[in-house]
Amino acid sequence: MSEPHNPPMPRRTALIVAAGRGERAGGELPKQYRPWRGQPMLWHSAQAFAQSAMFDRVVIAIGEGQDAMAQQAVGALANASFVTGGATRRESVLAGLEAIAQMDTPPGRVFIHDAARPGLGSAMIRRLDDALNSHIGAVPALPLVDSISGLNDALLGERVNRDELRRIQTPQAFDFEAILAVHRNWPDDLEATDDAEMMRRAGHGIALVDGDEALAKITFAEDFTQEFPQMPAPQRIFRTGSGFDVHRLVSGEELWLCGIRIDHDKGLSGHSDADVALHAITDAILGAMALGDIGDHFPPSDPQWRGASSDRFLAHAARLIRDAGARIENIDATIICEAPKIGPHRQAMRERIAEILDIPVAKISVKATTTEKLGYTGRKEGIAAEAIATVSLPDGDLDQ
Repeated sequence: MSEPHNPPMPRRTALIVAAGRGERAGGELPKQYRPWRGQPMLWHSAQAFAQSAMFDRVVIAIGEGQDAMAQQAVGALANASFVTGGATRRESVLAGLEAIAQMDTPPGRVFIHDAARPGLGSAMIRRLDDALNSHIGAVPALPLVDSISGLNDALLGERVNRDELRRIQTPQAFDFEAILAVHRNWPDDLEATDDAEMMRRAGHGIALVDGDEALAKITFAEDFTQEFPQMPAPQRIFRTGSGFDVHRLVSGEELWLCGIRIDHDKGLSGHSDADVALHAITDAILGAMALGDIGDHFPPSDPQWRGASSDRFLAHAARLIRDAGARIENIDATIICEAPKIGPHRQAMRERIAEILDIPVAKISVKATTTEKLGYTGRKEGIAAEAIATVSLPDGDLDQ
């Protein structure tokens, strides 16, 4: 019998177990920190939870002395924290649960996930969370497709009814207080394969939801190089942002556009170096990720930014993008002025922007236009710039 459990507006915390040594995967580096599809394996699960608006925190149980490796693996996730795990998986989970219990506001629900299953997607998170509306725990499960047999002295034994068997995966989702109580009261001399089994033995009914072949466990060295046909390439979503800026042309100032100093009889006036094009690009990138605008990150009222080189602003936006697990796919900037001529400098501008963002020049477009001598740009009173940035990131729950 299932146990109805539907707390109002539950808070959720993710607990990732990453304290193992991964000896079967070979090598000196624990497998959770080894590259998998271009990123440390731990990064994939941490990003999946961090990018979901459902979770307030991501707690990661790591091995003793692994703090630096773990921090480097997950980057600057604002809601991620670490706790030192134990010698066994169960000890690591308990350490994580106890750390969560000590937080100011413990969650109503906790999702416990193994870092060795990096193929976590948003659909699985939603399925488990929906199941917790009517159950105290839920786990993903897959049917067996091969025939199953017992052993009889290394010979074929009796067949086992595969219809009555399931492959259990993670993440496993539970009412927080319930799973914490089970772990605290578990006998020290009794080991369990996973948290769902512990809950079941304690008398709780655990719901099964449809599993996902993409959650296959990375175990052996060859798993890092072979392509898993059941694991489709990670889906990415695309977001765009726009930026616009204008600055006045005055005598006695240097003219900086797209990070390039241009000889001209006037320069742009502003609190920083007034590089109107880099400002527009920075705003476009920040806008694509809903991270505010350049003024939020570098207030013009702050004297430390007076005369600052605008490449610092753009580099900051690029770091925020990388830390969020996203990447810049395209920048399209247009400079609006009567003079100077932009054409002779266009390639140098593209190369400089690409250098600041650390992306290929092929992803950068710089164009120029005039207003046919209309308006403040037409009267050569100022220069304007507009930009559009396209970024992509792994499919997540940013729309929630």
